[in-house]
Parts: sequence; structure tokens; C-alpha cells
Amino acid sequence: MAQLLAVVGGGDLSTHAVLAVEALRKAAGRRNQPIALELRGPGTSGNALPESAIRQAEAVLLVGSGDLGEGRFGALRRAKVAIEDVLTDVNAVIDRVLGGAGEKPGAEGAAAAAAAGPKRIVAITSCPTGIAHTFMAAEGIQSAAQALGHEVRVETQGSVGARDALTAPEIAAADIVLIAADTGVDRARFSGKRVYATNTKAAIRDGKGLIATALAEARLQAAGEAEAKAEGPARPAAAERKAGAYKHLMTGVSFMLPFVVAGGLLIALAFAFGGIDAMAPGNAGTLGYALGEIGAKGAFALIVPALAGYIAYSIADRPGIAPGMIGGMLAANLQAGFLGGIAAGFIAGYTARFLNEHIRLHKNLEGLKPVLILPLLATLVTGLLMVYVVGVPVAAILAALTGWLKGMQGAGALVLGLVLGGMMAVDMGGPINKAAYASSAALISSGVYAPMAAVMIGGMTPPLGIALATRLFPNRFTKPEREAGGAAAVLGAAFITEGAIPFAAADPLRVIPSMVAGSAIAGAIALSLGVELKVPHGGLFVLPIPNAVTNLTGAVIALIAGTVVTALMVGLLKKRVA
Repeated sequence: MAQLLAVVGGGDLSTHAVLAVEALRKAAGRRNQPIALELRGPGTSGNALPESAIRQAEAVLLVGSGDLGEGRFGALRRAKVAIEDVLTDVNAVIDRVLGGAGEKPGAEGAAAAAAAGPKRIVAITSCPTGIAHTFMAAEGIQSAAQALGHEVRVETQGSVGARDALTAPEIAAADIVLIAADTGVDRARFSGKRVYATNTKAAIRDGKGLIATALAEARLQAAGEAEAKAEGPARPAAAERKAGAYKHLMTGVSFMLPFVVAGGLLIALAFAFGGIDAMAPGNAGTLGYALGEIGAKGAFALIVPALAGYIAYSIADRPGIAPGMIGGMLAANLQAGFLGGIAAGFIAGYTARFLNEHIRLHKNLEGLKPVLILPLLATLVTGLLMVYVVGVPVAAILAALTGWLKGMQGAGALVLGLVLGGMMAVDMGGPINKAAYASSAALISSGVYAPMAAVMIGGMTPPLGIALATRLFPNRFTKPEREAGGAAAVLGAAFITEGAIPFAAADPLRVIPSMVAGSAIAGAIALSLGVELKVPHGGLFVLPIPNAVTNLTGAVIALIAGTVVTALMVGLLKKRVA
């Protein structure tokens, strides 16, 4: 009996995707139909279809949405269905594909498959914080390319800038440019090259499938796009358009974070050297006062403008920076804070992009657009909207939110901690995790530090809990997983939640609920004990810094409690390894 392949992509319906995979597995088992299954989604690396299964298959069933890696299936017959179809009548779906329903790729796809062979690939990876996903995606691409026999060079745009930067000769010689990024990437240097853009998750979970899809579906970037990029936005690829507002917001957050980190630590050091009144005017000239001035009036004053400016940059490229930053400064002056900065960034970005696309000048005057016309008009529109429309109501909303968060005690703090801590473990670096992190980091600029404590402690708990579980319950893990437990502990200590992803991908239905429970409890305990954190990253390494953490003992208690809960639940729920 011929092998059947099935690839299930959940998108935002990850739980439904897992249920669909199980339904297909059981239905195929009842009729003794050989089937190879692949689940694609956040935190599902390690379950890609083996090449041997693809070679032996008769047909492939593509279920759900998102990047299903269709390019690797060559001329295989394929049928596409929705997740709802599988959950409603799985037997009918299998009958349909076994009965010959579906289609084969057209001549273009067949030609692409026939042209397969060693390729030269250049790639760029980038994520909002520039720490975990950036380098995990790079490793996924490099490992997959080497396994497939392709030559690859990867440039990582991390937290300290670009590493292993691509050279002009390397780009010129490349067959394809692969961009796996959760933030905006400048494409000006890729004029005339075939470019494929996706997110870092695709590279982490299935590098081979991503490369196959990129080789089949990459789009030629015309010279005109590169020229437009120098003074405005190149038209984004379909994958980037789908990312939309989330990707623009994450770009702004990634550029904002260094200001928050530097400012928060400098203010903490100011109090350490000068006491609680270090920033009082009477202490002018002291080291504590100077550190406070640098942190509060220097770094913190630029948080909202940086957030707004780089949201606008992600949308409109360089013409968006000036109106975005000016709008962000207005938001800060109007007391609209990070909410006003977000609004200013999107207003400035979309205004600049609209003007750039619709203002047409004689070629001799085109040079005036990026330096005069676009900054002036976009700043005028953004500024007037911020002053007369957006600023005052957003400032009122932020004031109410800040007052509510600062006054939160008892049950309210417990619930907020449960929610924020749990969000950090649901998708480990995905949209839910980033939403909790970005909002908590932005609140630091408004003097609200408690949510950041719940987020960081809740984000450290999953890998630390898994590492502890590999020691307490070694018979629940394979030998490679036990060896990986030590690396997970290091990543957890550094507040890199993604260290738990391989374990969650191997057994999502048991591991993810365990991690969510542990993180939620850690966050709830932290807020209930009044823990506050003045910096948005660093993990255990910021705890010794004076005044960086309020109620250090409470923070340690919350972290230990969450770690132990995660470890015990994993040991209770996971089955013994045969």
C-alpha cells in the first residue's frame, strides 16, 4: 500500500492542528494506511517529514494554512483541505485523497523541481530582541543547507548588530536570497536577485522544507524596488504583508529595548551610589545624580521616540524615521507614553508610505522627496494628529492604566501575574509571548515595573523547569534530551524561553500545559509579593545589580516555585521512554 503524506499547518489554531494530526493518525491506523505526518506551527521543530517518506509517497494532503513547505513535494499529487474538514469527517478527507482527488503542480513547478541541484544561498536572520530566534534560525538554515548539499552564508542581525555580514560578491553569486526575520530587513542590496521572505519560526522548525519552498517560490526583486528602498519602502513580499502590524511593532520594540536596558540599569546604579534621593537637585554634581541624569533624562527620554521612529521605519523605511521620532517625542511631551508612541509610529509610517507611493515628480526633482517633501508632509500630518486628535485621549488612557497597575494588590495582582506568566510559556517566543513582553517592557518608561517582573520570571521558568525535570525524571527523556537539559538551564538563566522549544515540540500536549502552569504560578507569586524589575532582560544576571529588582527574595521564591511546578508536572504527565 502506497505511503500517504500529511502536513498540517495550524497558524493561530495550534490546538486544532494538534487534534487534526491525531485524527489523521488514528483514522489511517484503523484502515492500515501507511501515513507520515508533519505538524507545522510555533514550537514544532523536529517532526519534519523524512526525505525517504517523500520519495515513497503517492500523494500529499495539505491541511490548514501558512507555510506548508509545498515546494519540496515536486510533482507529487496533492490535495488541500481545511482543518475543520479533518475534524468534521476525517475518513471522507482520507477517501478523497486516496481516491485520486487533488492536483499536480503545473509546468512551472515541475521545471523548478527538475532544476534542483546544489545552489548558492545567502540568508539573513533577525528577531526583535536579536538573541535567541536570530541564531536558532541561522543554525536551522545552515544545517538544512548542508544536509541538502547547498552552499550557504548566513548574516545574523542580532542585538549587537550584523555578524558575518554578506559581501557584495557573495550576493552577486547567490542563486537565492532567503530572509527569515521577524523585523524589517533592508533589501536595497538585493536588486536583481530572487528573494524569499518568511519568519524565523519557519527556519527553526523545518529548515529543509523552508529551503525547498524558497527555491520554488522566490520572487525576483526588480531594480526599481531597490531604488525605491533607498528613499522609501520596497514593496514587501506576500509573507511580509501577512505579518502586518505585528512585525512593524516588533521592529520598534527591538530598537527601543537598548534604551530601556541602559536607562533602567543607570537609574538603578544612581540609587545604589547616591541613595533614594540621588536625583534630587541638591545632589547635583555627585556621581549618583550624574548617573540618574544619563538614565532618566537621556536614555528614558528617547524610549518613546525610538519606538515610534522605528515602527515608522519598518513601514516606510528611511522616510518614516523623522516623522515617527518627532511624533514619538510629541507623545512623550503630551504624557501619552508608549501607547501614544505606538500610535505615532503607525500614523507616521503609513502617511510617509502613502505619500511616497502617490507623489510623482519629474526625475530631476525626485531627490527632493526623501530629504524635503516626505519628512515635511509626513511630520506635519503626524504632528497635527498627535496634538489635536490622538495625544490627549491616549494620555488619559495611559494615566488610568498606570494608576490601576500601580495600585493593584491582592487578587488583582495575582490574576495579572497568572496571565502574564502563562502568556510567556504558551508559545515561547511567538506572538502571545512577545505581546506580554513588549507591553511590559514599554510600561517601564511609565514607571510601572511589576509586569516586567512577572514576564521575566515567567519566561525563565520553562527551560529551567525542563532542565530540572531531566534530572528528577530521567526515564521520561531520551538520552539526547537529557544531554540538552544542561543547555536549557543556561538559556533559562539568561531569560531565553526558547530553550524549552525542542522539548515542547517533542511532546506538546504534555509539556506545554506543564510549562504554562509553572510560569503562571511564578508570575502570580512574583506580583503577589510585590516584586518589581526595572530592566527588560538579563535573567539571573541582573539580580545582583543593586536596585534593579525590588524584593529580590520574592523574585527568587517565585522563580523556584515555578521551576519546581513545571518539573513535577512534566514528570507526572510524560510517559516513560521505552
